[in-house]
Amino acid sequence: MVAVITFLTLLLPVVGGVSPINKESRKRPIILDKSGGFTVGGKVISSPIFPNNTLSCDHGYMEYFIPWRPRKTSLVMWHSATTQAFQNRWDGGEGYKDMFLRRRYPVYLWDGPRVGRANWACEPYLYTPSYRDQGNFVAWNFGPSYPNFWPGVQFPTWDREAWQQATSSRYVEFDSNKNVHLESEAAAVAADSGRLGDSIVYLTNSASGLRAQMTVVKSNSTNIKGIVAYESYGYVFPDTANITAGEPFGPMIVPLEDFKKLAKLPAIQFVWGDHRDDTFPFVRQARQAAKLINQYGGNAKLFFLTKDAGLKGNTHSAFADMNNGEVADLLDDFLGKYDLDGYNTEADDDVDDSLREWLKVGS
Repeated sequence: MVAVITFLTLLLPVVGGVSPINKESRKRPIILDKSGGFTVGGKVISSPIFPNNTLSCDHGYMEYFIPWRPRKTSLVMWHSATTQAFQNRWDGGEGYKDMFLRRRYPVYLWDGPRVGRANWACEPYLYTPSYRDQGNFVAWNFGPSYPNFWPGVQFPTWDREAWQQATSSRYVEFDSNKNVHLESEAAAVAADSGRLGDSIVYLTNSASGLRAQMTVVKSNSTNIKGIVAYESYGYVFPDTANITAGEPFGPMIVPLEDFKKLAKLPAIQFVWGDHRDDTFPFVRQARQAAKLINQYGGNAKLFFLTKDAGLKGNTHSAFADMNNGEVADLLDDFLGKYDLDGYNTEADDDVDDSLREWLKVGS
């Protein structure tokens, strides 16, 4: 029998699972050179009744935060349900956005076409309420059944408001192969435009992992350098692999030469939380995809937070978990290992000395 913890029985917070971000980054302030947002991709269509009336639609929306003297690699945080997942920890604490701004990475929050702030669609659609809060609880790996949490889960189980925030902040996802193409096409335009720089790493979660893989396939530049996919639901396979396409979470089948673009990235990491093993279908798909990517000279690996890093209780969205500081440190290691943590100039690397002098002048 699986031991579980419920909203009704748990009164005390998890002990020993909360780890702050590394001390050097924690005391560094966030200083931005600029921030803003822009739309990208999409098209302009004419009214079938009044042709001179047009609608700009099916574009994506990119919000950006550029630190003063930034690192060279842009982190594009690509959600599956809401940008809020990257903005805060489950309990409202510091999220990945601010953690990596402190580390001086340019951070981009992406809403794909028809999602969130990019919901101006070129086609009509009917919104129908989907009663899925309880299903989300299980899908997000909070526990085996609602409202029964896994023991030691990295979620503030004592805080009902945290659960309410988690489930109410999500958007309509439009999970379909058509939307996978729509989102990845706009994301590829963004990547190829140069507006995100020439060293891009996608940080994805759930269904956005599939979309990021398809973005690499559709991109015509070498600006994309890596993907770190937290519990990716869906994978891309070559048309030579004898794998049947599926929907809404793939598999997506592409020509072999397009698939080989994934093998040209310096690194791809498929990250898994607790209670995930090869009995889970998407773990098996991740192994298949990584094997094929590596077969063509790539560098794709699965990384299990429990088995490979000793972290316990991580959910479907480890970057929002109570121990997200430790998870962020693992991302630091990944970026450093593949030379994605550097600066464009030595002067940028010396920003801490410059900052100290600047603070003296301003005091």
